[in-house]
Parts: sequence; structure tokens; C-alpha cells
Amino acid sequence: MAIPKVCGIETEYGIQAVNLPESNPIAASSILVNAYVAQAQKKVGWDFEDESPGRDARGFAREGAMPPEIETNLANAVLTNGARFYVDHAHPELSTPECATARELVLWDKAGERILALAMAAASRVLGPDQEIVVYKNNSDGKGNSYGCHENYLMDRSVPFSRIVQQVTPHFVTRQIYTGAGKVGAETIGPQGARGPVTFQISQRADFFEEPVGLETTLKRPIVNTRDEPHADPRRYRRLHVIVGDANLAEVATFLKVGTTALVLSMVEDDFFAKSDLSIALPVRAIHQVSRDLSLEEPIEMADGGTMTAVDVQWEMLALARKYAQSRGMDCVGGADAGEELLERWEAVLEGLEGDREDLARSLDWVAKYRVIDAYRERHGLDWADRKLAALDLTYHDVRPARSLFSRLDMERLTTDDEVALAVTEPPGSTRAYFRGRCLQRWASSVAAANWDSLVFDLGSDPLRRIPMMDPLKGTAAHVATLFDECETPAELLARLGA
Repeated sequence: MAIPKVCGIETEYGIQAVNLPESNPIAASSILVNAYVAQAQKKVGWDFEDESPGRDARGFAREGAMPPEIETNLANAVLTNGARFYVDHAHPELSTPECATARELVLWDKAGERILALAMAAASRVLGPDQEIVVYKNNSDGKGNSYGCHENYLMDRSVPFSRIVQQVTPHFVTRQIYTGAGKVGAETIGPQGARGPVTFQISQRADFFEEPVGLETTLKRPIVNTRDEPHADPRRYRRLHVIVGDANLAEVATFLKVGTTALVLSMVEDDFFAKSDLSIALPVRAIHQVSRDLSLEEPIEMADGGTMTAVDVQWEMLALARKYAQSRGMDCVGGADAGEELLERWEAVLEGLEGDREDLARSLDWVAKYRVIDAYRERHGLDWADRKLAALDLTYHDVRPARSLFSRLDMERLTTDDEVALAVTEPPGSTRAYFRGRCLQRWASSVAAANWDSLVFDLGSDPLRRIPMMDPLKGTAAHVATLFDECETPAELLARLGA
């Protein structure tokens, strides 16, 4: 049976420095991270000991491949909610704590947005009166540069990686019809045979994928990424690092992005696609094609010689998922109730995409954005190439609530403001993030460093003491909550754990 799909999201935010002399994105990002940490908590740095982003799941690296580099000198901190807030290349990045369900991850992803807004406010207090750092939750700068929103899913190591690639690729190519963040225009040439100029497309990221499979994340981006860095026991677990998604603001879109993918990966683990081959003949061409097809009716060439639309592929995925739920249950995605909500929302959004899309304007980013921008365009008699529309597109992603176009829309919520405010400082209780976050809340002054796999304590006279946290399914509130009631000092905690 498939293992529970512990999941997380890493979001690289777009950044703009206003009136900062000789500023660059790395410096501005560092100001942002350091300002937030300085006013929020004692800074606990990131421990790079367990990092290995260059390891390839295929056991080899293609000639000329460029795996991500580890930049240990940039601003980097672990937060009390179990998240990581740091500078990645030229962007501020927020990695959520590990979560046990899609709904839970929606909450901590929203908390990440709140943290970035608080970081902007904190930075403004150390900058000059006319200076500002502005952050956008989007995926491209309009000049041909893209930055990612990466997902991570816990998987069983015994599943052949070749099976993962074959069976998850059709989902990654077509799920953008409900996970896309929407985009005015295009920054690449697009698929061979594309017709006419691109006015608006479904996905911000699809333009930038060039390979079906690979290790890179910034050049020659692959639809299926092969990074083999499990952040868990490598004999038992795999962490599938997914780089193909957009950064979503709509909560329903995030829920579907994570929930459907977690369920599809569970089906892959249980080899549930063995008799239902949905392989696409040219996946890179198809991912570009789907993004630029607002009609959702263009046929995709399938590996068996036939054709299907993106919606057709998703209907097939959903039908198999319902059979899977009946035969295997839904413990892998949080239980029967969570699974049924996921299936119902998946079905509803596919029906909406085939019917009146106005019904989805409160649920999906690309539908909401297209509705607003197209109405503005018609009202002012603008051509799609007018730069005002690209500027309006950018304001949709502004993280500042008072300036955000998204925040003015009546979008469906899966969270409340109070829940999000609490998640800014509190970790989820369902994964090992609980242990990490609670240790930082209680004994931050004694925590020398942390990462996903371990905590390092400095008790003064003693050598540094490392607590390994290799199993993502342990360290939950149910496992260790009483430890924090019974231990008054980190020394007592370490003694209890035998560290």
C-alpha cells in the first residue's frame, strides 16, 4: 500500500528593490530575511551537512548537466512554525514545514505569504523613507527569467523511478488547466506549429520547460526532476521534487495541485496505472501547447497514436482515482473524508472547465486573472500587447494586501485569517515539523542549527549534540507532545531521547 504523502512547497518570490542605491536582488533578499528574523525570533541558521542536491535518481547525470549549487553564505533561517526562510540565488524563498494533507499545506502556504508581507514591513523599518522592497508571488519577470514554486512528496523508495516518470508525466503536463496562475503574453517561441501571437496563457511556468526528465532546475528545466535528496532514510523513502508547478494564490488551486498529485503518486506506488497507459508522445511540446490553449480543446498526441485533450486526460485520471479509492482507500492522502473532498473538488473543476468557466472565477487563479484583465482590456479598448495589461498581471501577485489585485477578489477560502495568523508561528502537529518548531519555540538560544533531517544543540560546555529526525512520519504532536511538558531544559530533552 502507498505510504502517506507528506508534502511541502518551496516558493521563490519575485523581488523588486525601490530606490535602494547599488542594490541587487541578493542584497535585497538578504535584507528581507534578516529583518523578519530579527524582529520575530532568535536566528537559528540552516545546517547544510545533509544537503546533496546534485544526486540523480537515475544513478547518473547527463553530460553537461548543471545540478543546483549550495550557497551557504546567504541569509538562512529556520522558523518556529517549522519552515525555512532564506535567500536562494537572487530570490527570497520560503519552504513550508512538512504537512500531512493538501488542506494542511494550503494553510502553511498561506502563512508563508503572510510571513513575506511581515518581512516587507520589517524591512521598511530599517530602510530609508523613500526606499522599499516589494515581493511578488509569481513565476517570471517578463524578461525571459523564471523562478520556481516547487512541491515535494514522500514516496516509497522501492518504486522504480522509470515508472514514476512514465506515469506521472501526463498529470504534470495536463494539471495546469486548474493549477495555472495565468499569464499575459509569452516569453518563449512556444511549440512548433503554434498559431498566432499569444494573448494570454494558462500557466506562467510552462514556457520554461525544455526536457522531459533531468536534474537541472534553472536551465533546461525538466518536466520530471531527478533530484534524489530524500531528507529521510534513503533506504525507505524518496522525496519527489516537483518543479513544474505555478505559484498559486487561490487556495482551491493549491489544494488541487497538491491533493491530485499526492493521489496520483499513491496510485503510481501501487502500480494502479499498469493497464491504463496515458503516455504523451511529445510531453515538452504538449506542456507548451496546453498552456496556450484557452479553448482546452486542442488534441494532444498520445504515445499510442491517438489523441486526447488535457481535460480528457484529467477525466481519465479522476476515473482511475475513484476506482483506486474504492479498492485501496484514501489513507495515503489523509483518510476517507479528505479523499472524498479531493475527488469531489476535482470533478467539479473539470465540469466547470467544460462548462461555464465563470463558475470557477472564485477558485482558479488563471480563470480569475483572465476575467479581470480581459474586462479591463475591453473597457479601455486595449490590445493584448499593451504593457498596461502586463502591469495589471503583476499586481495580481503583489504580496502586499493593500496593493494586491488578488486580495480584492472574492475568492473561495479554505482557511481563515485566524488560522493563517496562528500558522505563521506554530508548526503543524502531524509531521516531524512539530518537533522542530517546538524546540525552536522553547529553546532557540540552545539550538545551534537545524535542517529537515536534524537539530543541533549547543549546551555550552558540552560538544554540539545532534538529534536526527530521519523519519518524516515521526516527531508529530501525537508522538512527542508530552516531551515538551515533561522536559524543562534542552539537556533533559536530549537525555530523554538518548542523544
